[in-house]
Amino acid sequence: MFDRDEQLIECVKTLPGVAWSRSRKFWYIEPGKFWLDKVFEAFRGRAWLDYSSLRRAKGEDDALSHDRRTPLPEMPAGSAAHLRNFDSWLRHKRYSASTIKTYTGALQSFLRWLGDKPPEAVGADDVVAYVNMHILSNRLSFSYQNQIINALKLFYGQVIHSKLDVDKLERPRREHKLPYVLSKEEVKAILHAPSNVKHRTMLSLIYACGLRRSELLNLKIGDIDSKRHMLIIRNAKGYKDRQVPISDKTIEMLREYYKMYRPKVWLFEGQYIGEKYSERSLEQVLKKALLKAKVTKPVTLHWLRHSYATHLLEAGTDLRYIQELLGHKSSKTTEIYTHVSQSSLQKIKSPFDDL
Repeated sequence: MFDRDEQLIECVKTLPGVAWSRSRKFWYIEPGKFWLDKVFEAFRGRAWLDYSSLRRAKGEDDALSHDRRTPLPEMPAGSAAHLRNFDSWLRHKRYSASTIKTYTGALQSFLRWLGDKPPEAVGADDVVAYVNMHILSNRLSFSYQNQIINALKLFYGQVIHSKLDVDKLERPRREHKLPYVLSKEEVKAILHAPSNVKHRTMLSLIYACGLRRSELLNLKIGDIDSKRHMLIIRNAKGYKDRQVPISDKTIEMLREYYKMYRPKVWLFEGQYIGEKYSERSLEQVLKKALLKAKVTKPVTLHWLRHSYATHLLEAGTDLRYIQELLGHKSSKTTEIYTHVSQSSLQKIKSPFDDL
């Protein structure tokens, strides 16, 4: 339960299977569709969850049921001081706001799990126990476990000195997942679905330039160089600037949008002048577009970026250029698109055809 908070309500709406009860006036999820890890992901960095009231359901794993009945204890004052020092160190090193929120949230979870045990006394066995008893029992993701290890390596390696050997902290075995890619027909249906010009322009620009969500929302009016047909993306991931070519079609779309909305500071502003459009609102724009376009796949905004890269590759664009356009530090990150390119895969002839 929480007092009415629009941001928390938007978090609730992103959960799979969530519905509003008109009679009882609360949000709920049917038992068969409830996943605790999804709840943690939605509220991470925005609220702490007390899940002690959850009771063991028939057929559930014993370790998971036990963890649901036992919430993390409150953090002792000494550990809270360490967390503040860690936050200060991250800011001093100029980590991005999202990374600071992720790492401090990860460390906070670990310090709360430790309870009264001083962080200085932590050994590798404590980290293994935390992974087994908290992360694995709650079926939290590979990426979250990796974030925990990243945070602990920085905290114990740079902020405090302890007996914990950070070099021996092992990451989870890496998942090798292929990027999700939409067909051009699906992309077209999604981009044409919104009747609102601003909504249509935002989704279209993500695909047209292969932008991350934060990159789109951080654009300013001056970042459009229509004479050179370039879009300048500033302070992207890793504090890197890059340029992406934009076509006459894209420029005309942006001009139509600008004439209608006249933004003052950010290219895409929220309800109030000078206020940046929110990430949650943009996600809702996509959600409504999917419903209208009748696309039933669990599409996210990042799927549009994946589709941009894959469609470029299929059109014959050199992989090195795609790496620059996407702002990838390593070419290995970009090479994953070769595994989903239809133009490459469809050339392979199955031996079955020769039987």
